[in-house]
Amino acid sequence: MPTFTGPEWLLLGLAAFAVGAAKSGMPALGPIPAAIFASVLPAKASTGAVLGLLLVGDLIAVRMHHAHADWKVLRRLLPSVLVGILLGVVVLWAANDVTVRRIIGATLLVLVALSVVLMLRRRADAAAGLEARPVPPALSLVFGPLGGFTTMIANAAGPVMTLYFVASRLPVRAILGTAAWFFLIVNTMKLPFSIGLGLMTPESLLLDLLLVPALVLGAFGGRMAAGRISQAWFERVVLLLTFASGVYLLV
Repeated sequence: MPTFTGPEWLLLGLAAFAVGAAKSGMPALGPIPAAIFASVLPAKASTGAVLGLLLVGDLIAVRMHHAHADWKVLRRLLPSVLVGILLGVVVLWAANDVTVRRIIGATLLVLVALSVVLMLRRRADAAAGLEARPVPPALSLVFGPLGGFTTMIANAAGPVMTLYFVASRLPVRAILGTAAWFFLIVNTMKLPFSIGLGLMTPESLLLDLLLVPALVLGAFGGRMAAGRISQAWFERVVLLLTFASGVYLLV
């Protein structure tokens, strides 16, 4: 396992904390761990290290929200997600660390743009007194591959899938349950590819093991804080941090 400095360990601990918080009730933090890990570790290796933590977080999320999943939505999405995962595998196999780092940065910027679109759409609907507009089922053929690609490349498909779940007019609890099962299934699907590409290694698993306490702390902290902070301002701060992280990884 690489030797990290004190500040680097602090950043990795914060990333693990963010994974736990994102899985337990503060999904806006989802892209942050990918950005932090890619700034501390080689970009390709960072994807395998984050994946191990995400799987732990997924188990926590499923334990919390398992009863509220919409399996009709999941069955519609999962086949097309595999297409995006396979495309991401090809890119990770062919690209070097510099290219992957820039792809992660660009992906984060795209996710910021999608999140802004979602926020503006919700605001416009609220101002007009309209209910959330549903998305046509066929759009799963767009969101599925996009979610699969972004999760394989950057472990950061949260904003993409949240946009789809919200636009599908799922209630809040159904969004949490559907997202929990979605990411547990999808991240498990990614395991053989990450191992085969050499991205998930014994060293990365040891690193994940050392960071699990911070993840668990984040899970409890995220659940307690979710209802006590201004979600609007929190989402704006996270978007700014994600935007800055994307720009940093691109340059």
